[in-house]
Parts: sequence; structure tokens; C-alpha cells
Amino acid sequence: MPTAIRLPCVDGGVAPYTLRERVAWSKPAAPLRSRVAYAAAHVVCDPLADADPLSGGEGEGEGEPSIDWEATLAYRRHLWSYGLAVAEAMDTAQRGMGLGWQAARQLICRALDEARACGGIIACGAGTDHLAPNDARSLHDIERAYEEQVEWVESHGGRVILMASRALARVARTPDDYRSVYGKVLGQLSRPAILHWLGDMFDPQLAGYWGTPDLGEAMSICLSVISEHRAKVDGVKISLLDAEREIEMRRCLPAGVRMYTGDDFNYDRLILGDERGHSDALLGIFDAIAPAASAALQALDRGDVDAYRAALGPTVPLSRHVFMRPTYAYKTGVVFLAYLNGHQTHFRMIGGAESWRSVPHLCELFRLADAAGLLLDGELAAERMRRVLAVAGIT
Repeated sequence: MPTAIRLPCVDGGVAPYTLRERVAWSKPAAPLRSRVAYAAAHVVCDPLADADPLSGGEGEGEGEPSIDWEATLAYRRHLWSYGLAVAEAMDTAQRGMGLGWQAARQLICRALDEARACGGIIACGAGTDHLAPNDARSLHDIERAYEEQVEWVESHGGRVILMASRALARVARTPDDYRSVYGKVLGQLSRPAILHWLGDMFDPQLAGYWGTPDLGEAMSICLSVISEHRAKVDGVKISLLDAEREIEMRRCLPAGVRMYTGDDFNYDRLILGDERGHSDALLGIFDAIAPAASAALQALDRGDVDAYRAALGPTVPLSRHVFMRPTYAYKTGVVFLAYLNGHQTHFRMIGGAESWRSVPHLCELFRLADAAGLLLDGELAAERMRRVLAVAGIT
């Protein structure tokens, strides 16, 4: 018998909803070949830790959260089992929005150990978020902060994702300041890194990154950094939610440098690509839609574009809902889906971020996840949705 539940609607009413038949997603029998696909992974907090949810963020030692390490690492094994790579300690893990460098260091070490044990592919975020705002007075301060985190990742055997820096955005005055900092940091890497250009819709403190508010000029500056340090750059991830600009930049990259799409609105067509190339992926939404993303990439490996579209297309409305403004609150939807699907026992987040989305928003997310075949156990998902509704006084 189909599973049914009564769900609140955006107009304030409540309506019955019947879940669709479960989709059986297949796991790959061999490594994915046609695209490189990183899922930026979330962390599972310890719901019983006596931590202050208003503490944390930029600066070393500010109310570091307690992590449920078993559930957090189990989720990475889940992603690897679908053939995806893991982008560790990124903004999806609430980096800079609750997860500080002290906890991120532990996360990086534990995840790298787990990757070695499982044979999983992983890359780790290195930035400047341990640098307190008052301590970022010069470009040299920022370079040293980057170097500390890069050294931590590389000394533990990891590949670096060079994250955008709030401190650099505050201190830099010209594009040449960005060129100088990135040049010095990239020059010290032992392995090529992935550059990470995060738009201000994800983090307002990164407005005007690369030294200009003009995105065309910013793209040119970023490309000049990549070209000058080609040997130290594996690829660039851009999260601007602007498909045409990504395609334009992709076509300008030096040979061998990958474009990793971070466009959670348009990833389906960007990954599929066109006659002049395609994007690989480094996406927060892949944390939430791993079974469908894997099925789509398996289809590409077979050359079956129709099956690719059938698997990935229905996830796009879900992703656009998860990443609706304020975009930074997407992390709440990612964790909510993990809770609905039984990957964690609770819907709690670092810094109380489970409160960042409304109950009607979560109900629509439930419907869209079901439409995409991503509620893997309907009875479990419905029961967990009822618990969330009961906390909101809806029975």
C-alpha cells in the first residue's frame, strides 16, 4: 500500500500527499570514467553535546562544535560507494558558518584516513578561516594563513582545494593583490590544486572577489592566475549560478585544466556539455542526490544520454529549491535529506542551522525529493517528516 502523509502547503493549508514508488538506484561496478565528480560533504553534529549554537565561525577556537564522527565518516563511505569523490571541509560542511579550523583539521585527518582505507577519492578545503578578522592586516598575514592550512592538508597526504578567502576579500585593494597571494600559495604546493571561486550569493563576504565587482573582469583575472601557474592547477570550481559565464570561462581554460561546475541550478546541462567541451563537478547538491548523480554518470559512461537525462533531470527542481535564496541556507536542505534517508538519527546542525529553512520549505523539499526518486525508504522518510512536523505543532 502506498505511503501517505499530510503536509503543510505554502498557503497555510494542509493537504494529503502520497509517495511515489521507490526507485532502485544501482551502484557502479567500476570507477566512473566520463566525468570527475566531487560531492561536497556535510558533517553530522553530536546532538547531545552541550555546545553554544551561537559560537563558532571565523577565528581559531571560537566555540568549536562536537561532531558525530561515526555518522560523518559513514556518510563519506556512502558517497564513495556510488563512485563519487568527496570534497572535504568545504562550505557544505558549514566551513566558516559553524565549522572552524580546529574541527576542520580533525575532519580532514579522519576523512583522509577513511579514504585510504576505502580507496575513495578525496580533496580537502584549505583557506584562511582560522585567521581572526583583526589579525588579517596585510597580504602577508593572509599568505601565512593559507600556507598553514595547505601544509596541514598536504602533510596528511591530501590534495588541496584552495578556498576563497574572506580575509583576502577584506584586505586586497587591487587585482594584483590577488595575483600576488595566489601566486605565492600555489608556488608552494606539492600537487596541483583545485581553485574555488565562490560567489557572494553563497557568502556575501566574498563580494568583489578577484578585486572587482565586474564578473567579466574577475573571470579574466582568475584566468590569468591559472595560466601563470598552470602546472599547479588541476582545475577551477566556480559557484556563480551563471551557466553562460561558466561555459565562457570553460572555453578559455588552458588545455588540461578542468572546469568543475559549482552551479547547483544548471549542473545537468553543464556536465553533459556540448560539442566544445563539458564541465566536471564539485557540487554540494551531489551530497544529497548521490544515487541519481551516480546513475546519470554511469549512463554517460555507457554513452546513454537519454538515461543520463532521466536520472539527473528530475533532481534539478529539487536542487533549485534547496539552493533558493538565501543560498547559504542550502546546507539545511542537504542535512534534512540525509535525515529523511536514515543517514543520521536526528535533524540537528552545527550552530542551530536546522532553523534556517521554514517548515513549508522543508515540506516542498520532501515532495521534490520524492519526485526525483530520492526518498529511498518511503515509510522511514514519512515517519521522520511527521516528527519534524510534530515539533512545529502539526499533528
